[in-house]
Amino acid sequence: MFTITRALAAVVAAGLLTAACGSAPDHMASMPPTTSSAMSMPGMAMTDGLAAESGGYRFEPASTTVSASFRFRIVGPDGRAVTEFEPEQTKLMHFYLVRSDLTGFQHVHPTMAADGTWTAPLSAAEPGSYRAYTQFVVKGTDEVLSQPVTVPGAATTSALAAPAATTEVDGYTLTVGGDKPMAGMTHKLTIAVAKDGQPVTDLQPYLDTYAHLTAFHATDLAFAHLHPQGREGSTLSFEAMLPKPGDWRLFIQFQTGGVLHTGAVTVSAG
Repeated sequence: MFTITRALAAVVAAGLLTAACGSAPDHMASMPPTTSSAMSMPGMAMTDGLAAESGGYRFEPASTTVSASFRFRIVGPDGRAVTEFEPEQTKLMHFYLVRSDLTGFQHVHPTMAADGTWTAPLSAAEPGSYRAYTQFVVKGTDEVLSQPVTVPGAATTSALAAPAATTEVDGYTLTVGGDKPMAGMTHKLTIAVAKDGQPVTDLQPYLDTYAHLTAFHATDLAFAHLHPQGREGSTLSFEAMLPKPGDWRLFIQFQTGGVLHTGAVTVSAG
């Protein structure tokens, strides 16, 4: 199961898909809060990740039923499967599977066959409604496309965890700090990693960075990027843009001792 040194992207009023890709190894100064209209830069798709088609590219799953080997294609403007992609965080494709109640999250890196068919290796998932996201770069433009999918079986849902400042995963404590998020503005967000009450000293690079951070809106699963700004010891800094007010579920991935850990916490944007 379970940052992007690429340029800071803008968000249109409807909302941005944020896949917050962790913190770059070198320290970088953070920027003051900025309105979304001032953040627009070329090369980044201006979407919330909820469309199956954007910029002439279409996400076509072989099936909307989730299996252990989920296959799909990205079809281009010419109607053919795209086979040429550019690396993003060392990978040609990032695939996310997110449960509708935000209790399930998988982030994997599919492999592509010569004909442009991708295969995403997924772990067993609880029955229910999900959304599958593909994140990729083609011809210099970042795209995030998604489709609703289903894991068959009798499903139950859970209420979203209330906003909190800390969360626990695999014996680690993650503490969220920084400015209070305000919808439509960029703010500094920090995540401190500790174990047994002490800051960790063994964070390892993951996808060439020290963490990967992804946020999904509680009501519609809009996907947003929290951009890396640096690392000071065990504290990771991000530029957080949450374009819609309300609750967002953050999924934080970091690595120690060769093991990838995934924590989750809810934050609220005013």
